[in-house]
Amino acid sequence: MLFDALAPSSALQLIGFADVDAFRPIESMEDARSIPLDVRNFAAARAVVSLPGCRIVMMRSFARILDAAYRMPGGMVILPMTDDLQVNSKGMDLDARFFIALRGSDECHFVERRTNHHAMIIFSPGMSDRGWFDQADDLRAYVANRPALLHIRQLLLDILRTASVQPALFETTEVAAHLQEGLLLALDDLFRIDLLSDRSASVQGERSIKLVQRIDDYVAAHPTAPIYTADLAGEFGVSIRTLGGAVSKVRGMSLHQYIRLKKLWATRSRLLKGGGANVATCARAQGFHHLGEFAAAYRATFHEAPSDTLARGRQAGPTAR
Repeated sequence: MLFDALAPSSALQLIGFADVDAFRPIESMEDARSIPLDVRNFAAARAVVSLPGCRIVMMRSFARILDAAYRMPGGMVILPMTDDLQVNSKGMDLDARFFIALRGSDECHFVERRTNHHAMIIFSPGMSDRGWFDQADDLRAYVANRPALLHIRQLLLDILRTASVQPALFETTEVAAHLQEGLLLALDDLFRIDLLSDRSASVQGERSIKLVQRIDDYVAAHPTAPIYTADLAGEFGVSIRTLGGAVSKVRGMSLHQYIRLKKLWATRSRLLKGGGANVATCARAQGFHHLGEFAAAYRATFHEAPSDTLARGRQAGPTAR
């Protein structure tokens, strides 16, 4: 696998995460929020190398819903590192034929149904504009030229391996700049493509995203209230079909499944804080009034009883999240 040939060094930061609670602090620093979809098989890893004008982050992700507030004044490119990548971005299904790019800021929404391997190249604001980002503040998907994509994948792996086994080279500005220049030239080749652009599909995707954001706000504002599809559709002035279609498109699941998942994660977060709360209080605070059904749903999602989560939270003390 991609991480097997790497070892941490002074030039390469390499870290693995065996559970979601260890991973969350990394997301907090990057203004991202994940809802894992398979807690039992959770595993993630990342390798980071810095060059004079950019940072390379290779990531092994996990099945999740991901919301990220990207702030990339210098620009960012995300590339698939394997041919089996599958992700939904803003309601659009993408695979290893695509890469995405952003310069500026954007609220991004992804659904990953499986483990993916991808690389992020994050540019410093001082990096000169090479004409890659034709529109600011809008994450865009591009169809990659296959030979150019394979070339840049190999180049990224070579840089990471060099950082692993010869970290002293990265202390020399000339060598690091040479590696970066090769990467920039490879990106020039990669960007010589036509933008995947369908205006009507883009507008529909934005409407779906805004509708899901309104659902998120409503659920957060009414944690204890039962939420019914018809009432929610009436609240937003849309049809039930439109409401369900938006959630299915952006989140990859039904409205009922999505709301229940959000409430289960909110309950888990409260249980992990420990303190004097009990399971019933935490569950009812998120609208779970049938405790037997709640316990079954909780165990099916997290593969442990809510009482076990509470016990871990109390054991961890006030620093638990």
